[in-house]
Amino acid sequence: MIRMLVLCLLALLALAQPISAQDRLPPAPLAYKQLADPVQERKAQALMETLRCLKCQSQSISDSDAPMAGDMRHQVRTRIAAGEEPEAIRQWLIERYGDYVSYTPQVKPLTWPLYAAPLAFLALAAVLLRGRFRRSKRT
Repeated sequence: MIRMLVLCLLALLALAQPISAQDRLPPAPLAYKQLADPVQERKAQALMETLRCLKCQSQSISDSDAPMAGDMRHQVRTRIAAGEEPEAIRQWLIERYGDYVSYTPQVKPLTWPLYAAPLAFLALAAVLLRGRFRRSKRT
């Protein structure tokens, strides 16, 4: 029984090794280094401020020190330096990581109810309040 427990523990430790190795890798070359062209760096910074760090979830990739955010900053700067447009880079990151990566969500058939629901609730509240005020004026 103890031998089986020790073997299971060793197997778990062996599986956990690749996860701990990810943080030991050096940061991507452009993770903390700005582009030489100030115009390109401004474009990169503007884009990085609108992209969410998937590990931190409350910080933009420009503010986060997570290794994943550094890799994303490197990708943004590399693509901007290659002449790619910021919106094309945003779309590439959304395709790669999903809609959650962008602070500016897109209206799609799947997400339009999220935008319409508050308006529907406001309209319903207005109708209910209007009926309530009409009844109170009659009495």
